[in-house]
Amino acid sequence: MAHAITLVPGDGIGPEVSEAVRLVLDATGVDIDWDIQEAGSAVMEREGTPLPDRVLESIRRTRTALKGPITTPVGTGFRSVNVALRLELDLFAAVRPSRSLPGIRSRWDGLDLVVVRENTEDLYAGIEFRQGSSEAEALRDELLTLAGYELRHDAGVTVKPISVTGTRRIVKFAFDHARRNGRSKVTLGHKANIMKFSDGVFLRTAAAEATAYPEIEFEPVQVDELAMRLAWEPATFDLLLLPNLYGDIVSDLCAGLTGGLGVAAGANLGWEYALFEPVHGSAPDIAGRGLADPVAMILSAAMLLRHVSERKAADAVEAAVVRVLEERRAVTPDLGGDATTMQMARAIAGALSSR
Repeated sequence: MAHAITLVPGDGIGPEVSEAVRLVLDATGVDIDWDIQEAGSAVMEREGTPLPDRVLESIRRTRTALKGPITTPVGTGFRSVNVALRLELDLFAAVRPSRSLPGIRSRWDGLDLVVVRENTEDLYAGIEFRQGSSEAEALRDELLTLAGYELRHDAGVTVKPISVTGTRRIVKFAFDHARRNGRSKVTLGHKANIMKFSDGVFLRTAAAEATAYPEIEFEPVQVDELAMRLAWEPATFDLLLLPNLYGDIVSDLCAGLTGGLGVAAGANLGWEYALFEPVHGSAPDIAGRGLADPVAMILSAAMLLRHVSERKAADAVEAAVVRVLEERRAVTPDLGGDATTMQMARAIAGALSSR
């Protein structure tokens, strides 16, 4: 029986890496019924929204999606489609593995880290007040009354909610993930010494939940120290658990330790739906030139295959990626080669066929 999966190609380099991943997945022999749904900047021009209802309806029907990168305007314009998808579908857990790969130069060898990031709260929750708005002025009055804090008239504001409920489920998810995958330590990043009523909730709730997993070490670390240690001794970590903003930043840092965003896969998971996507952005400056590295998208698809119980195919895809990286005959410019996106995808598909 075919797996019904929504494919959102995205924009920028998204359509190119999406085409590459379909080529590779076809070579696995897994039967997939794709429902292709466009979203992003081009759709915004045509339909007045970067995330039409039809995209959400498709994912709610298939329950599983693979998404290419989508451009998010900086400072102005529409809100992030990526954040909207996570909030609308309650994809509260982001899982971003970072492993050393053969043929990719890095200062560190043998790293095998995974970042679990809370995906729906914190500063990415979307509670914002635009500079100069009537809402910001009303908030200014309330803050003066409630906290004695005089907000400047020209300030924009973003609110940082972190709840016991949201923290409890991501902590349980992280420890269950560690238990299922043989990981022995969960390191929690926080800044509870400064943000006592937001990060403090995250730390206290996590510490209480961790007691249910006595076989797994629990290590709370202030996030600035965590960043320093990742640069200095990353092999001392195993699974990293962080609130939304820190998790976004630290997962990119971990990707940099193991080869860069071009090979960084990711999953966004909830109780009902699952969305898989590369960690990298849409790179509009190289769109359409065949320069995009397809590995992150392909490894994200391998995570998807494992999610839909196609473990053998997932293992085969990951092994084919490793083989092509080891041989270095068909890798993209960011990996030191001169292959195009589709040439590398064909090489990976060929490695699958020759198994």
